[in-house]
Amino acid sequence: MRLFVFGLGYVGEAFASALKARGWEITASARDAAQAAALRAKGITPADPTDRDALSAALTGVNAILVTAPPGPDGCPALEAIIPALAQAQAFPDWIGYLSTTGVYGDFDGRWVFETSPLKAQSVEGARRVGAERDWRQVGRGMGLTVATFRLPGIYGPGRSALDRLRAGEGRRIVKTGQVFSRIHVDDIVSGLLASLDCPRAGGIYNLVDDEPAPPQDVMEHAARLLGVPVPPDLPFNELGMSPATRRFYAENKRVSNALAKAELGWRPKYPTYREGLAAILKAGG
Repeated sequence: MRLFVFGLGYVGEAFASALKARGWEITASARDAAQAAALRAKGITPADPTDRDALSAALTGVNAILVTAPPGPDGCPALEAIIPALAQAQAFPDWIGYLSTTGVYGDFDGRWVFETSPLKAQSVEGARRVGAERDWRQVGRGMGLTVATFRLPGIYGPGRSALDRLRAGEGRRIVKTGQVFSRIHVDDIVSGLLASLDCPRAGGIYNLVDDEPAPPQDVMEHAARLLGVPVPPDLPFNELGMSPATRRFYAENKRVSNALAKAELGWRPKYPTYREGLAAILKAGG
């Protein structure tokens, strides 16, 4: 069995590791020699996505594809590269997973959103994700491919959590009244992707989020108590002192439901809230 990952980042590498444990062969995109060498060191075969013949060879006989790369001004870079290469290779994977973001929903003033909720993306990045989702669904229908979309919130895990920010002296408790965010542990993303891979549905769209949307300052406070360090002081929300990315983050307030993934995929997050997730990271030495 073979997996191809377009954009082997934090989530892609975790998913690839899970499938390697099942005995799968892993190939991933690499745009330069340094990336290719780093992949080979991890036991992953690199393929240049700008080289049609090389990509076609990498996709020959592929069983599953995961796309993690964000779209740019011209749309999803994976779509432009992969579809012609699949046609050249005459390959028909059983499953294509596209990683999107809950940013496609925009701001709902703290209300619950579901996969059927209107998409009201407020940022350029969110709007591009809406377009990329649409393009992948259309290609899936047109080519008879099973494409599933996964909308992800803030991702945390080993090496990437409030614990790490506190250790680095970067922990902040920005307080905006009524603001909540959904989040997800990387391991729970992987288990959701595996559940879809094992029971694929063409056109499936799933929110992979934990069970408890929460204010970010609560997460930081809990992390500080786990580490036994002082809780950072409250910083009242002030757009003037924030980066554009942070302003975009706080401009959207919603609670994201994971009910569909639970009902359709039989998925359950191992870490239903940030409390279990942070405790597991700390216990594992992260």
